[in-house]
Amino acid sequence: MTPTTPPPSAPRPIRTAATLVVLRDGPEGLEVLMLRRAEKANDQNSGASVFPGGMVDAHDRLLHPLCAGLDDAAASARLGLPEGGLDFHAAAIRECFEEAGLLLANDVQGRPVELLTLTSGELDAMRAAAERSTDALLALCAQRGWCLAVDRVAYFSHWLTPPGMPRRFDTRFFAAAMPAGQEVRPDGRETVEHLWLKPADAVSPARGLKLMNVTRRVLEHLGAFANVDDFMAHAHALRRIPLTMPRLADGPAGRRPVNMEEPAYAEIGHLDPDGQGGGRYALEAGLVTPLSARVLRVVHDNGLNSFLVGGTEGWALINRVPGDAAHEAALRAAAPGPVRWVMSADSAPQSLDLGGATLHVLGAQRFLLAEERMLFTDDATTPVSETDQIVEWIVPSRGFMRRPASAVAD
Repeated sequence: MTPTTPPPSAPRPIRTAATLVVLRDGPEGLEVLMLRRAEKANDQNSGASVFPGGMVDAHDRLLHPLCAGLDDAAASARLGLPEGGLDFHAAAIRECFEEAGLLLANDVQGRPVELLTLTSGELDAMRAAAERSTDALLALCAQRGWCLAVDRVAYFSHWLTPPGMPRRFDTRFFAAAMPAGQEVRPDGRETVEHLWLKPADAVSPARGLKLMNVTRRVLEHLGAFANVDDFMAHAHALRRIPLTMPRLADGPAGRRPVNMEEPAYAEIGHLDPDGQGGGRYALEAGLVTPLSARVLRVVHDNGLNSFLVGGTEGWALINRVPGDAAHEAALRAAAPGPVRWVMSADSAPQSLDLGGATLHVLGAQRFLLAEERMLFTDDATTPVSETDQIVEWIVPSRGFMRRPASAVAD
């Protein structure tokens, strides 16, 4: 029952990226293009099934003159950026061409480009040139009178890799219908094979695909739509696209991303904002968690949370398990100092000076640690209207600490 603090590490740089989710209507409904990445050492996505995409290149801005139907001002406003939004659109199209051999482009008459009209040699040369440099793609499109069809892609999601991952990406997700007159051709280096799957089949354990958390979540989102037109209409109608950033945490199944709607998310962000370790997505019996320098949480075998709250004058024990002498002894042993107060449901309203910390006993099994603005309560769903102006955290007798609804709304 001894808490440990992992050593800090240097912050990791965040790289901007763009992903293009390619869709088509199959015989049983909406299908999505999945590419399997090549096996590579030191690649967190090695062997995973992914959508076409990659990092935004500084030279993607050179593609702006080739972008049809959208300028940088409109693209940036859509992405919530002061400028450079068109870079993401262009990068998504470029990466899809490099990785999957699909190019969303229009010819000089404004008609969609059909790459199958080219010889295989011409197409291979174009892809090789595009992979070498953005300048080469620019020259090739200019030579043929082609424009990138950014007006045929729809922005619909924004994800940031959790803190603590070896590589972090700030990724914008776009969607587009499979262009007519073209075929998927993985490049054989970054991507080695492709599949067209219904979203539900792609996430099914029976399929056995290696999926990153973000890929799985996007597929689950796509699964709610019957066909390409339905999803594209939905994507175009979105007015506010919030940033989604999971957090890493540990638990019985090892370390994994915790998504924003999961009960543990807010607590993990508070205790481990940089992803160094220490956040938990499950509260196992016997687990000791420092919620702050003044607060320790200890989980009983029955799932009940007990708390040690203290300062220089001593520690108070909140929510002990009646009749369990061994558990109380373990709690006292875990306390950084002497336990001078044992609080219960019958404790009279009062204020305790713990030494650098003040614990207000409010009655009805509710305690407010003033300096931490933490409300300890027997019921996490109980309204806190009488104290919500000073409460930053609700710390329940079962489950994870959370923000009050008023703080979340802010």
